[in-house]
Amino acid sequence: MRNKWTPFAVILLMVMIAATFIRLPYYVTKPGDAHDLDPIVEVAGGDDDPGTLMLTTIKMGQANIFAYALASFRDYEEILPVNDVRSPHESDEEYNVRQKYLMDNSQQNAVTVAFDAAKKPYELLYKGIYILNVFPDMPAEKILKAGDRIIAIDGKEFESSQQFTEYIKSKQPGEEVAIKFVRDEDEDEQKIKLKQFTETDSKPGIGISLTDDRELISKPKVKLHTETIGGPSAGLMFSLEIYNQLVKEDIANGRKIAGTGTIAPDGTVGRIGGISQKIVAADKAGAEIFLAPDDELSEEIKKKVPGIQSNYQEAVITGKEIGTSMKIVPVKTFNEALTYLMNN
Repeated sequence: MRNKWTPFAVILLMVMIAATFIRLPYYVTKPGDAHDLDPIVEVAGGDDDPGTLMLTTIKMGQANIFAYALASFRDYEEILPVNDVRSPHESDEEYNVRQKYLMDNSQQNAVTVAFDAAKKPYELLYKGIYILNVFPDMPAEKILKAGDRIIAIDGKEFESSQQFTEYIKSKQPGEEVAIKFVRDEDEDEQKIKLKQFTETDSKPGIGISLTDDRELISKPKVKLHTETIGGPSAGLMFSLEIYNQLVKEDIANGRKIAGTGTIAPDGTVGRIGGISQKIVAADKAGAEIFLAPDDELSEEIKKKVPGIQSNYQEAVITGKEIGTSMKIVPVKTFNEALTYLMNN
């Protein structure tokens, strides 16, 4: 005799399977790992030291029903609306392109800062205009895509994205421009008709967000193996590891040093997301010191996000909650981080 519960079990199983494939408009983030930077950062002829510098990561993915439910109860897992992670109208592909650009730019900034500190030579070569997003219902939508590199317009080459933008502004809606671009190493040229952005905005455009694409040439050569890492938050630690390989001193002094923070070309360390999760990851990896961005919050941000804390403040609270013995050190600049490591 057939078990009367069988149909219900089958239906329940089908619902559970379906639930794993239904993506909710949320992302779930959780503690990731702490990665030794020595095999990731390769400076030609670089010095090998006993100390360890580590970057920290978070794990992130778009939530299904189960991931959302579990994150609601687990410590140091965070649920974020999609619009807090991706820009409006940004596709998965465009998001990935933007993350790759942020990582590449972070690497260039890290090399710049480290080479300046070590007094080593480098140069930046302008390669064109890098497309981050293509807006819907605008002229570029069916011609260009995120990741393309514009190298000329109407036969004219530019030295910055600002010059490109000024040239577009000098035109009128309805005029055509010839865009020469590179996609996957293949060069192409297409004509695009300019369009007014909105009914209330008379400025013409093709409908892209863009930035400058530069290639950094350094001596000695630096290669970063970051295929599985995205975003700019490892900038500080990249710069410290590059500098550490450029000089004879072991700036980690035999210790395990973890940290996070963006890095600007002038060495300023910037705020990042997921600081609590990175503290958990670093503690799990046995880090002795954690370098945390000591970012200053404007009054405008404090009003907009009541109760917001600086990265350093949040890191200290998390450290106490998990009972870590790791020393959490606030840093505002690369030089501040380097000075602390060399003198403590």
